[in-house]
Amino acid sequence: MKITLLFYLTLQTLTAQDLMNPEEFFKALETYPENYTAGNVITRWIDGIGYRYYWATEGLTASDYAYTPSAPSRTVYQTLEHIYGLASMLAHTAEEKENVRPLPAQPKTAVDLRKQTLALLLTAREAFSGKTAAALEKMVLTINRKGKVMQFPLWHLFNGPGADALYHIGQVVSFRRANGNPIDSKVNVFMGKNNN
Repeated sequence: MKITLLFYLTLQTLTAQDLMNPEEFFKALETYPENYTAGNVITRWIDGIGYRYYWATEGLTASDYAYTPSAPSRTVYQTLEHIYGLASMLAHTAEEKENVRPLPAQPKTAVDLRKQTLALLLTAREAFSGKTAAALEKMVLTINRKGKVMQFPLWHLFNGPGADALYHIGQVVSFRRANGNPIDSKVNVFMGKNNN
């Protein structure tokens, strides 16, 4: 009996951990938040960012990472580095931490960059999950730029880094298509899961 219970609890823990794997979590938006709290609406918005990012970056090649439509534009890889910074701002603000700029460190490889960006998005969605409007009203977006600390109402999270992340994810989709490697045609951003 004890062995069976231990096995069951271990299986439940592993299943919960697998569900919270950022590299799997944003592959499809299988569930909805339980209710329409202010925090859950933000959570679903971040889910949309994560789903788009997951598929925009799935299957990128070395040629895609180096692609740029013109010399002064960022490469796809540089764009992904920027999205990482935006995702860190979402996560740090959600956790009520300071956003240090320039970033103290960034992932060194494309694989780590993708993995850590998805992890930051998952952190942000979990931190906002269930928050009430009253809790959100007390939150601020704090930026420490070389020792100069600035605070902004939480509203700036939406029109700033959140909207910017969506904008740049769209660039990645466009750039990879122009480079001959479009995203999976089954991706359905309205449904949040791929068509069969």
